[in-house]
Amino acid sequence: MRAAFASTTDAADPLAALAVGERPEPAPPAADWAVIEVRASSLNHHDIWSLRGVGLPADRLPMILGCDAAGVDDAGNDVVVYPVVADPADPRGMSILSERHQGTFADRVTVPRANLIPKPAGLTFADAACLPTAWLTAYRMLTTRGRSDQAESVLVQGAGGGVATAAVVIAVALGKRVYATSRDAAKRDRVAALGATALAPGDRLPERVDVVIETVGAATFDHSMKSAAPGARIVVSGATSGHLPAVDLRRVFAMQLEILGTSMGTIDELADLLTLCEQRGVRPVVDTEYAFDQVRDAFAQLHAGQAFGKLVLNHQR
Repeated sequence: MRAAFASTTDAADPLAALAVGERPEPAPPAADWAVIEVRASSLNHHDIWSLRGVGLPADRLPMILGCDAAGVDDAGNDVVVYPVVADPADPRGMSILSERHQGTFADRVTVPRANLIPKPAGLTFADAACLPTAWLTAYRMLTTRGRSDQAESVLVQGAGGGVATAAVVIAVALGKRVYATSRDAAKRDRVAALGATALAPGDRLPERVDVVIETVGAATFDHSMKSAAPGARIVVSGATSGHLPAVDLRRVFAMQLEILGTSMGTIDELADLLTLCEQRGVRPVVDTEYAFDQVRDAFAQLHAGQAFGKLVLNHQR
């Protein structure tokens, strides 16, 4: 079957480690697992990190990449794949598809049946394939960790990336006042079109916010702290600009701030996100949809940091 996989790893040049070609069909699964015919999948920065060798040691190679997918199960049902698999051998107690189990960038993928959620009829396969990693992370940041039901205003740092752009769209759909920063003027225009007040990094907000969505790290963390209202939640799921920011602890205790870490989300949260998207007409922001045989172009765009929103692979084209 067709697949995009890590044949080796290369910390300096991750795209050199990407292989595209034939891989063996999945072995017949256990009774509580199913083989899914993949109709669409989407890229995440996790895929680049895998090619660099982060979380993917040599003894697990070759490894089919990809966390996210929507497709058809062995009973003919349209499904969305939840990518987190319980794994007692992993120190986290879990792993994500493409870490210990083969991933979704293939014609077929094997997953636990308990990881399948019915795809809402109103969502295309491409839409649904965007949700399980970046969009689920953003949803959990806003709701479970950020307690957005107790908030009126949200700041999203570094809008343009998958998680940050998702956070803007979801926060707007939840009725919040949303501010979003980006270094790129064109991206600020696109953020404004999504319903947020777009700002350059470090710009002063017209108000302090109740929730900050932080995926950038060192470059924006001081601004996140200064933009936070008393009792605000600063929710962190990434650190693309550096993971050791200076933190003024006086501001933390004086303003009674909460700094919360998070990653991914639960299968119930993914089901709730799917319901939100269907009921409120929310759709993922897709930068480019590629045919599967253009997967190298998709990886090159992701690696170059030139995407606004998600990059999707259409396995049917």
